[in-house]
Amino acid sequence: MATSPPRLDDESLNSRLSSSTRPREWIKLNVGGTHFLTTRTTLCRDPNSFLCRLVQEDPELHTDKDENDAYLIDRDPTYFSPVLNYLRHGKLVINKDLAEEGVLEEAEFYNITELIKLCKERISQRDNRPPKSGKKHMYRVLQCHENELTQLVSTMSDGWKFEQLINIGSQYSYGSDDHTEFLCVVSREYSSSPSNHQCATDRADHLDLHNSKDCRKLQFMYNMSGSP
Repeated sequence: MATSPPRLDDESLNSRLSSSTRPREWIKLNVGGTHFLTTRTTLCRDPNSFLCRLVQEDPELHTDKDENDAYLIDRDPTYFSPVLNYLRHGKLVINKDLAEEGVLEEAEFYNITELIKLCKERISQRDNRPPKSGKKHMYRVLQCHENELTQLVSTMSDGWKFEQLINIGSQYSYGSDDHTEFLCVVSREYSSSPSNHQCATDRADHLDLHNSKDCRKLQFMYNMSGSP
């Protein structure tokens, strides 16, 4: 005896009809050869954008698909990622190796109004940000006798401070006594601003000392912006 199929109530029937007629939620994109998987809801965050019109299959857009049924878009996939992430969560996140101008160009191409505004604000903030204080250290090497050390250290001024003392031994005799000589390393902070002419003079004085016999013998050099 054949059995008749179970009857569907009105709610179940409407649910099935709705699921068969509503558009597919997951969307595949092929942007410059890189595949992205996202949702129709994400791409339609801005209803006036190119992406929303694309998935709605706007007849004015002549679009093609690849063999994986992904929409083909001839754009840079690297700069598409920040665009897609913005559509997902509404925040502009740009990796440090990407330029804001590149993301702006993509936002304008896809016609995402709020993203365009955010990119322009980010660029404006970046360009108007005050420069970091260019504080660096300058080092000088001073050669002095043993009996001059106390006076040298006590009379340092204009921001100079003692860093290191190197004994280079006895270099000459005065009467019956040998006199030990030292290389005294001192440092001072200076601004890297081009208008700081005094620092340029100090740097020239510093470089002249590299030609001395003692500096060549010890073979040491001092980084103008680091530690000795």
